[in-house]
Parts: sequence; C-alpha cells; structure tokens
Amino acid sequence: MTSLAAFFEVAAAVLLVPTLVGTLYLAVLTLAGSLPARRRAAGALPGRLAIVVPAHNEAAGIRRTIDNLIAIARADGDADVVVVADNCNDDTAAIALAAGARVLERHDATRRGKGYALDHAFTTMAGEGHVVYIVIDADSMATDNLLTSLRCHFAGGALALQARYTVLNGDAAPRTRLAEIALAAFNVLRPRGRDRLGLSAGILGNGFALRREVLQRVPYTASSVVEDLEYHLKLVAADIRVGFADDCEVRGEMPTGEQGNRVQRARWEGGRLRMLAEHGPALAGAVMRGRGRFLEPLADLLLLPLAYHVMLLLAALALLAPLASPLAIVAGASLGIVALHTLVAMRVARLPWSRLWSLARVPLYLLWKLRMLATTLAGAARGSVWIRTDRNGS
Repeated sequence: MTSLAAFFEVAAAVLLVPTLVGTLYLAVLTLAGSLPARRRAAGALPGRLAIVVPAHNEAAGIRRTIDNLIAIARADGDADVVVVADNCNDDTAAIALAAGARVLERHDATRRGKGYALDHAFTTMAGEGHVVYIVIDADSMATDNLLTSLRCHFAGGALALQARYTVLNGDAAPRTRLAEIALAAFNVLRPRGRDRLGLSAGILGNGFALRREVLQRVPYTASSVVEDLEYHLKLVAADIRVGFADDCEVRGEMPTGEQGNRVQRARWEGGRLRMLAEHGPALAGAVMRGRGRFLEPLADLLLLPLAYHVMLLLAALALLAPLASPLAIVAGASLGIVALHTLVAMRVARLPWSRLWSLARVPLYLLWKLRMLATTLAGAARGSVWIRTDRNGS
C-alpha cells in the first residue's frame, strides 16, 4: 500500500469512528421498531386530566389548537385545558381565554423558555387533584383518541408516556416534506423501537404525559433549550420509564422559511450537543459501573444528527473508493442501514411512498447543514437562550 493510500485509509477510519455507535444504534432501533405494536391494556385510568399548553406569542394560531383540545377534553368529560401564556406581548392569553381554556400568565424576563413555563404550570396546579398532565404545543393538533389512548396506557401501569409526534403541515414546502420524513424516524420509529425493547421511549417535547407522582418525585426543573431531553435524562436517573403511546398522535407545525429552520435546528441539535457535553461523561461512568439502563441514553446522545452522520459516511466512502479496503464495506453498509432506517420510518409512520421524491433534495439539505454547522455549535454553548421559532418567516 502506498503512503498516500495509507493516509486515505487512516483518514477514512477517523471519519468512521464517530459514526460507529450511531450506526449500530440505528440498526437495533430499526429492527425493534419494525416489530408489531404491543397490546394495549384493557381499562382506563380514572381521574381528572390536565392538558397543558405552553405558549409564547402564539396569537396567530393558538385558537385552532385550543378548539381542537377543548373538543377532545369535552368528549373525555373529565379534563381541563390550561394555557401558560409565558412572557407574551401579544393577545395569546385573551384568545385562549375566549376559546374556553384556563389561562395562567407568567412574566419573568430573566427565566425564559418552555421549561420554566411548564414548571410554573405544574407547580401552580399541584394541589388541584389532576392525576395526569399532558403537554401539547400551541401550534399542534391532536387526534380525537388522545385522552382515551393515554388513559388506557396509564391503566396498564405506565408512569409517563409519549404519543406519536409528527408534522401537521407536511405539504406546505419542500422543507416540511423532508421534516416529515425526519420526524417519522426521530419521533416515531426510534421511540417505538425503544418501547419494543423495554427501554424508556424518551420525551419529545410535544405530546408527552406525566403522572402526578412522577412530578412529585422528579420536579420539572429543566431549563435548557432542550428541556424535554434534559428532563428525560432526569427520569432515567430516577429509574422511571417513558412508554410509547403508538396509537395516538400529536401533529405540530414545522417552520417553512429559512430563519425559522435555522433557529429550530440550532436549538434542537446544539442543545443535544450541550447535553452530551454535560451528561455524557456521567452516563459513560454509570455504564462502566454496570448500570445498564444508562447505555441507551448514552447511545442516543452519541448519535450525530443524521445529516452529519451521513456526511461523515459519504466522505469516508469517497476516500476509500479507490482502495480495496474492508473499511469501504463498513461505510457502505452503514449508509445502507441509514437508508433502511428511513424506509422503515416512513412505513411505520404511514407516510405515502410518494414522499420518497422529497429525498432528491437531500444533497442540497446536506450543503445547508454544512453552512449551519457554526450556528449549531453556537447553540451548544453553555447559557444559550431559548428563542421562539418563526414558523412562517423567510
């Protein structure tokens, strides 16, 4: 082997190393997530439910969400819809109140973000007798069976649940069609796979539900820009498993413009990198001490955003293409696992196969993600602040 070939092989190996855990993790979850759904327990949890809607300047669209949730609550007969109007300077509170929701207003210029809003709601309502709190974003629509499904799952012994969280406006733009596929993988196939393996499905920020006892044991003191992931790590540490309610769904509106996508991606992906830096060493240490339940959350944090994962694999394959190296087989097989993961995600999320045409934009999306890298890393900085996503901005 020439020195140049050896250099290419070493460089390719360096590129492959960050992808190995993620590729194996994707393979396991893809296989597990394709298994048949678990049977739901018979019966229904009795008691008063609270649907909590955190909202910051959502006047433009919150009426649609509240109308949807009020109808679901009335059909259930024992549920309240509560909006947390958090640091709003628009008519969010008045619109929600007129639509029939209870409104809690919160103003605190120094403690901003969804985590603070939810903690305020849970603390305020702690003595009011609700047995379960269900969190729905202010830009979302839930399926009619949401409360029926959650009551059945809780009757089966669940302490915390995550419903399917998918895209409401998939047809709005090329970006949202790609987002629909991405969330089918991240928000449906992966939690479904964890659930089939008996692991904690995770909390996705929208469409999750917590028993009152859970919040008593683990208060919602999660204030990062990815407060849902932060809180889930607290639940894992407390040995509380989140189940996956695969038979009900919450659909959220995704941003259609450049700026909204930049803000959302920087928050989601930068925040995950921050959680890896803050919690990764402790999770690894726990695994080394034989505490197996921390292995999956560690693997989840080690899985790079799929675009960067694919870019590393493509770069490695390009370096190895002229060489007869076994590493080329590893890179090719890893890309095959990503492709299979995507196809299985579309199937379990019941997306039309015509959505495959959206994948033709993946090369452009990868270039956009490269340009986003600096912004994503900035989002991982300690002290990053929560910024509302503009869903319609250019």
